[in-house]
Amino acid sequence: MKLREIHEFFVQEGKKTDPRGIEAVEKFLKKKADAFKELKEEEKEEFDKESLWNPYSDCRVYHGSGNEEIHSIMVGIDIEGPELLLANELKKQGRKIDLVLAHHPEGKALAGLYSVMGMQADILNKYGVPINVAESLMGERIGEVEKGLSPLNHLRSIEFARLLNIPFMNTHTTSDNHVQKFLLELFEEKKPETLADALKLLKQMPEYKEAIKNDAGPKIFVGSQNSRCGKIVVDMTGGTEGHDKNYEALGKAGVGTIIAMHVAKEMRKVAEENKVNIIVAGHMASDTIGLNILLDKLEKKQKFEIIECSGFTRVRRNK
Repeated sequence: MKLREIHEFFVQEGKKTDPRGIEAVEKFLKKKADAFKELKEEEKEEFDKESLWNPYSDCRVYHGSGNEEIHSIMVGIDIEGPELLLANELKKQGRKIDLVLAHHPEGKALAGLYSVMGMQADILNKYGVPINVAESLMGERIGEVEKGLSPLNHLRSIEFARLLNIPFMNTHTTSDNHVQKFLLELFEEKKPETLADALKLLKQMPEYKEAIKNDAGPKIFVGSQNSRCGKIVVDMTGGTEGHDKNYEALGKAGVGTIIAMHVAKEMRKVAEENKVNIIVAGHMASDTIGLNILLDKLEKKQKFEIIECSGFTRVRRNK
């Protein structure tokens, strides 16, 4: 497959697994296209035209024409200068690497990470939080993230890839949508009664088993082994952590337990105050599950040599 085809495939699969539903995503893109038509010519010059078909601002190709034929991929959760230098060194040693694929965004995708966070309002609404409350909370948090990202040197890793001439891309929300769907379906099917039961389900997965060896596996952050789960929310997608008051709103909506990748101290405090249980499944392991499921889909089209690095371990679920 060509580099461009891989990127387009990831975006399409991200849309299919989007928790808002693909119809909502297409409606979002149509609004974007309608708004684009109304812009003045000079405004159109500055407009991010990829956003007309790619609803995930945190998923991009950073270096490459798009026509490169890809047969081997070096995959990592975080790819920065050191990993790109590693890829270059491995190539010198005779290892074939056609593409370096990151999970977390860099460059333009990192600068625009806040743009994808709006989907969290729709997710909150699905769990019973009034849309006006969800949008208000997320509007405040999106502004914080945008300002926080503004001073970063976004292009460092991109310049590494350009100077080394290594094709480089990432897949973030497209991948997180997959682990979100996977875990949500698991808990809906198994209906664990207690947090201990929920932990047991998570610990059966190879990625979480591996994380446990490094003390980075699933843990109870709020609640106890015997705490009953009640209504479970899986919080794995939508750019980055939402507003800490999201957990207050979810508690008021009747949510009993949240399964998250990671949770900030402030969010944990709000959850405790609102008697909402939290299981932190583990950041790198959860990201790895999403990537593995997405790569399983990709490898139905073509087999690739996968070189693991930077917190990623390849686990194939294809039969």
